[in-house]
Amino acid sequence: MMNDSTLTHAPHTVSTQASVGSSIRRGFSRAALAATIACAALSSLIVAPAVAVPIDTLIKSVKFDDVDGVRKLLAKGMDPNSVDNQGMPLLVLAAREKSDKVGAVLLANPKTNIEIEDKAGENAMMMAALNGDLGFVKQLIAKDAEVNKKGWAPLHYAAANGHDDVVKLLLDHSAYVDAGSPNGTTPLMMAARGGHVSTVKLLLDNGADLTVKNQIGMTALDFAKAYKAPDVVEGLTARLQQMQQK
Repeated sequence: MMNDSTLTHAPHTVSTQASVGSSIRRGFSRAALAATIACAALSSLIVAPAVAVPIDTLIKSVKFDDVDGVRKLLAKGMDPNSVDNQGMPLLVLAAREKSDKVGAVLLANPKTNIEIEDKAGENAMMMAALNGDLGFVKQLIAKDAEVNKKGWAPLHYAAANGHDDVVKLLLDHSAYVDAGSPNGTTPLMMAARGGHVSTVKLLLDNGADLTVKNQIGMTALDFAKAYKAPDVVEGLTARLQQMQQK
């Protein structure tokens, strides 16, 4: 038989045990919930597919001359003057990659800045001239792109790589034949440096001055000698002799 003290303390003991059990169950519940959330978060990181950033998609479309892709993204509000992670504008990128069809799409967009430059100060006209991309240069000229850009001009770039057709087109559209770069280098000097005999002749026939010197005192003939272009040296020497005989 239980005595009075046993009966008195029994309810307290049961209550305490129930409380402890409840606390344990709550603890397990919280731990289980935390584990579930953690697993869900980890699962989402593992399973979630990578989503391409719109600008990356636009840049890729420009590089691959994907006209439809560029049109769709521009229609969705993408800026035609966007730049890639190197700071190169889409139009300059199109010129560099010879993406002429995309270039036409960008030029047709009224928001496009046709004179926009990359971090090196190069624009689409300069890049197209460097690549000898006559079609792109024609497109740009049709949109009134600047032929006589201050500093390094498109004519410098075309002459440097001996692209005679582009050189002629630029000259036909009033490109200054003796354009001086920031250090006084002329297109003739660039053509001589590259050993481009036909380009040198084309520039001379259009009035290029072979006696001009750059800031360090070099003429086109000096460039030809320094960069070992014997055919250009011979041609320029003959021109100088003709001038002296007059």
